[in-house]
Amino acid sequence: MAEFDTIAKHLIHTYPADFVRFALQRDDLEVLDIIDTEQPTVETHRTDSLIRVRLGGEEALVHHEFQTTDSSPPMPRRMAGYVGRGIEQYGLPFCSIVIYLRPAAGRSDPGHYLQERHGFRVLVQYQVIRLSELDGQRMLDEGPSGLLPFAPLMQRPAGLDAKAWLRRCVQATEAVVLADAVKVDLLGGLAILSGLEYGSATIRSILSEEGLMDAIMRESSFAQYIIEQGMEQGMEQGIEQGIEQGERKSTLADIVEVLEIRFGLSTAHPLADRIAAIDDVPHLKQLHRAAIQMPTLEAFRHLLDADE
Repeated sequence: MAEFDTIAKHLIHTYPADFVRFALQRDDLEVLDIIDTEQPTVETHRTDSLIRVRLGGEEALVHHEFQTTDSSPPMPRRMAGYVGRGIEQYGLPFCSIVIYLRPAAGRSDPGHYLQERHGFRVLVQYQVIRLSELDGQRMLDEGPSGLLPFAPLMQRPAGLDAKAWLRRCVQATEAVVLADAVKVDLLGGLAILSGLEYGSATIRSILSEEGLMDAIMRESSFAQYIIEQGMEQGMEQGIEQGIEQGERKSTLADIVEVLEIRFGLSTAHPLADRIAAIDDVPHLKQLHRAAIQMPTLEAFRHLLDADE
């Protein structure tokens, strides 16, 4: 889901100190530099974010990876590669963090790569952060932060339904004391990232009711980014399509995950390609429910055949 990765990387590069403090839970740090990860360290392997910092008087690198789904190859293997290449190239202490944006992602990630074979032991540890397990209200209460756009993906207070929680996140972000340009950018990021968990109609409705949709469409760099990716229909349609595309991709991932867990479906299976070719979000949501209920993969395939 490239658009969510792009937005997450933009936020971390704009507010690096916020993300490093959040990940490491310490304040004795100074951000020194953001390393250009578009230049691959080995072949085409790129990290999402690499920040050079001073921690307690010592220079170190803080590496973040953002994930919307489970990784292939598995995340422990990927992280072992990132850490090894980073240490080789920069020769500095390396702190690696994986941030899982969706609740279904990273549930089995152990936070380490371990090999114990033939008398050799290799251990690479990294931190795993699952946003759905974090206290979202605490994030709102702590005030201005580059992480506010991620709050709707965090755990909501008990007794608060999803729509009310999204509205609270929007209102809290709009209320922070920041320059208007900064605030509207945070709201634009929040609007797009919310598409991982909320329907496009719900997001549009809340933003419109709060009187924020027009400002986001005019001024948010995220809306501008969507337009620059080739959407010619105008800024309003651009940001709405960005939200809808996020909802579609999120639902596609949910369907494939259910079929993988229940029936061992691989991403290389022909059914996965057929599902990925479906654009209609309501139809995909029906298929998601069917994937949960169907007794066999063959029954699910027959359902797809009947729809075509």
